[in-house]
Amino acid sequence: MERKVVVVVTVSVAAVACGMAAVAVGWRVRKRREWKKAVRVVREVEEECETSVERLRQVVDAMAVEMHAGLASEGGSKLKMLLTHVHNLPNGSERGTYYALDLEDTYFRVLRVHLDGQQSPILEHEVEQQAIPQHLLTSTSKDLFDFIASSLKEFVEKEEDSELSVARIKELGFTFSFPVKQISVCSGILIAWTKGFSIVDMVGKDVPACLQEALVQKGLGLRVAALVNDTVGTLALGHYHDADTVAAIVIGTSTNACYLERTDAIIKCQGLLTTSRSMVVNMEWGNFWSSHLPRTSYDIDLNAESPNPNDQGFEKMISGMYLGDIVRRIILKMSLESDIFGDISSKFSMPFILSTPMIAAMHEDDSPNLREVARILKDILEIPVVPLKVRKLMVKVCEIVTRRAARLAAAGIVGILKKIGRDGSGGITGGRRSDMKMRRTVVAIEGDLYSNYTLFREYLHEALHEILGEDIAKHVILKVTEDGSGIGTALLAASHSSK
Repeated sequence: MERKVVVVVTVSVAAVACGMAAVAVGWRVRKRREWKKAVRVVREVEEECETSVERLRQVVDAMAVEMHAGLASEGGSKLKMLLTHVHNLPNGSERGTYYALDLEDTYFRVLRVHLDGQQSPILEHEVEQQAIPQHLLTSTSKDLFDFIASSLKEFVEKEEDSELSVARIKELGFTFSFPVKQISVCSGILIAWTKGFSIVDMVGKDVPACLQEALVQKGLGLRVAALVNDTVGTLALGHYHDADTVAAIVIGTSTNACYLERTDAIIKCQGLLTTSRSMVVNMEWGNFWSSHLPRTSYDIDLNAESPNPNDQGFEKMISGMYLGDIVRRIILKMSLESDIFGDISSKFSMPFILSTPMIAAMHEDDSPNLREVARILKDILEIPVVPLKVRKLMVKVCEIVTRRAARLAAAGIVGILKKIGRDGSGGITGGRRSDMKMRRTVVAIEGDLYSNYTLFREYLHEALHEILGEDIAKHVILKVTEDGSGIGTALLAASHSSK
């Protein structure tokens, strides 16, 4: 009897063990299946984001062609190719004290720059920042510029010698990062407000004239000598330090480019009275588009849900504003098609909850266990436990999105160089020429995405060399500048001084 009991118990234990083993095997099989689903999502994204040298060269050609079309006629291209009327870039010979007003958002900065005319580093500059009271964002143009002029007056009067009077007029550069139709280097008509401003009576007015009127009423001896955007300021600052600077790129939260074009190549400006051989053109390249750009379903959805569908297509693929949200959308797709993250947090569906600095932190996490990746997924997306292999997959997603952005930015830069014959080819219609002597070519570049995101910068340089080839690429130098919208604008005031 006892023997029968032992046999029954043994059989029962064995059956339980077999059942548990079967459950464990089933669990592992299911987990493996879920993992494969997540990996498949990432592989599909990687294929869709592919940026071979052949594809990048197609983007280069498309950029150059669109530039040509935008210079030929208004509305002829997705690239606006705006005329800045800036003919004189600073060259280091400027001397004296100049001012800049930088109005880019719901705050403004005022700067004073001292130059000694020796093409040396800026002797000295002072900066003050001032928030604009909320009620002025929807008030009148007079109220806004009276407030700005009062702040400028306080800043100017801090000079040690004496108050700056009308009898001692000095030049002011004005960075105004809102849509304007430029009439001359120092005048432009406001087309529309953005960034929270809604001053109705200002639309259609000459912006520098409104500022100048306020300055005169305050008895302030400042003359608005230049109206520019931040990208043109970056080019000015780059050219001040290096005369071989021919273009400028801003790539941070947003992105834009400008460059120095031959006046006779700007067909739409024929008839303008100018004796200058060149002019800075503001491309507004964030609006560039081409069928050769590697667009994914995530890009399509992001564009459809944005406040400006079908605009700024290039910017939405390469700028810091959007990279984090593209990554979030990929993660959301992975969570919907697999359970590698466990229960889906509502945070997955919150647009722009992942910023590009977070993407950079995960991408560049070199700790053995990817602690920074785990921290961001836990603190931001509320995923409490993330296995190491899943963390590695997150790094891969960041790499795919960032690498595509950087390589496309590089193609954009080469497109500019191709348009002006600085890419080692025969120009916009010619093939590559081995007999052309390549000139030293400098591109000024500014923005946190390039300056602070090391891997983004490395991917961009890598693509630049792949597209151009080593023999040509060694002549192209990317130089980081800082504060084109401030110091660069003051330099433009100097180069366009009435003196």
